[in-house]
Amino acid sequence: MEYSQEAVDILNTRTLSEHTARLSVEEHYASAEDSTSNSLKKQDSLVSSNTTSISATGQTVPLVGAGSDGVHRPVSHDPVPLASGVPRKSYDSKALPIRTDGSLDYDALYEDESDNDLSMESHGSVVTHLLSQVKIGMDLTKVVLPTFILERRSLLEMYADYFAHPDLFLRIADLKEPRERMVQVVRWYLSAYHAGRKSSVAKKPYNPILGEIFQCHWDTPELPTGDEASNVEVKDGPIPWCRRDQLTFIAEQVSHHPPISAFYAEHYNKKISFSAHVWTKSKFLGLSIGVHNIGQGTVTLCDLNEEYIVTFPNGYGRSILTIPWIELGGTITITCPQTGYRADIDFITKPFYGGKKNRIQGEIYGPNDKKSFISISGEWSGLMEYKFNDGSKPSKFETFVDVNSIPIYKKKVRPVAEQDENESRKVWREVTAGLKMNDIEKATNAKFQVEQKQREEAKERKETFGEWETKVNK
Repeated sequence: MEYSQEAVDILNTRTLSEHTARLSVEEHYASAEDSTSNSLKKQDSLVSSNTTSISATGQTVPLVGAGSDGVHRPVSHDPVPLASGVPRKSYDSKALPIRTDGSLDYDALYEDESDNDLSMESHGSVVTHLLSQVKIGMDLTKVVLPTFILERRSLLEMYADYFAHPDLFLRIADLKEPRERMVQVVRWYLSAYHAGRKSSVAKKPYNPILGEIFQCHWDTPELPTGDEASNVEVKDGPIPWCRRDQLTFIAEQVSHHPPISAFYAEHYNKKISFSAHVWTKSKFLGLSIGVHNIGQGTVTLCDLNEEYIVTFPNGYGRSILTIPWIELGGTITITCPQTGYRADIDFITKPFYGGKKNRIQGEIYGPNDKKSFISISGEWSGLMEYKFNDGSKPSKFETFVDVNSIPIYKKKVRPVAEQDENESRKVWREVTAGLKMNDIEKATNAKFQVEQKQREEAKERKETFGEWETKVNK
C-alpha cells in the first residue's frame, strides 16, 4: 500500500514521545510579528545561547533588557571584542560585499544567491523550544520562528519569480488562436515555480510588514516592441520610471491579519497584465508544515478582452526534524470564461516510499469538452512533456517546457539607497546582512526592530481609531 506523505507524517509522530511530536517550524509564509514579548525573549535566548555576552574586560553585556514599559527587547550594542580579544564581526567581514568607501553594498548582498546549508539537527536548543508550542493540526500563524531558517529576501520579492521567464508570459499576447493562447498560459504557469525554489533546502522568506512594497522590471531585448522614440516612460503606470517596452512588477502586503499579499505585472506595449492576491494559511502536520495558498491570479489580454483565472498549489515543508525541503501539492485550475478553455493541473506530492519529487499531471480542455485535447506530465522543476489526444497531431510525448534548458531573466531592482523606506530590500537590509555573515544575533535584533515598529504603528492606529490604507491604488 502506498501512503501519502501527510498520512505518514501523522502516523510517525504518534510513535514519537509527546515532547518530540510537538516540534514545529512556523508556516512557509506565516505571520510572526505579533508574538508576545515572552516568546521573543525565549527565542533570542535560545538563538544566542544566553541573554548576555562577555566583553574583553570580563563585564557582562546584556543582549535582552527591559524598557521603560517593562517589555523585554534585544539591546543593540556597538561591536565589542569577545573574551578572546577577537572583535565581533562587522561590515568589514570578508563574507560581505564592501563598497570603495567602506560601506556595505546592500545591492550586491541581495543579488548574491549563495546560501548556507540548513540542518535542524544542529540547532537543538531552538528546536526544543519550538516543541512546546504546537500540536498536530494547529494554525501556525503566531508561532515564532528562529531567525536562522530565514531566506534572505521578502515573500513579496519571491512572488516576482513568477516572471523569471517573461518571454513565455509575453508570448501569450502574440498568439492568434484562443486554443494556442490557452496552451501558452499553461506553459508559462508551469514554468513559474522552479526559479523561486533554487535551493535544495527549504528556507522561509521574510514575512512582509503591512504596507511593504517590492517593485522591479525585466528587459526583453529579443522581444522588441515599438521604437526608441515611442518607448517612453509610463508615468501613470505601476512603476513610473519604467518604459513601455519593459515588463513591470509591483507587490504590496495589503493585510496583516490575515496575511494577504497582492501583486501586479504589466507590459504596456503588449497589452497584457497579471494581478493576484494570496492569503497564506498554515498547519502543523507532524513532520511537515502545510501552507494553503488561498486566492487567485488573472492574466488579462486587454485588446482581446480575455481573462485567464489561475489558482495556486499548496506548499509543504518536509523533514523539519532534519534537513527541510519544499514540495508543492494539490490541484489548480486555469479557466478562460470568454473562450471556455480550461485546464486542470495536479501537483503530486512524493510518496513516503519511492516515487519522484515535484511531479505534475495536467489536462487541457476545449469549450464544453469532457475529454482533454492535451495531456501534460513531468516535473515542475525540470522537464515537462505533452501529447495531443484529439488526433490533430501524432499522439506521442514531446517537450512542453524544460525549465532547466531555458534562460532565467534577471529582474532589475533600483538601488537600495534610492528606495523608499517601505520597500522590501530597504526594510530588511540589516537582517539580510546579519544572515549573510552568519551573525544570528545581529539578524535577530534587526528583525525585532522591523517588527516592533509595525507593532507600535498598529497600536497607534487602534488607539486613534485609524484605518489602514493601502499604498498602491491600482
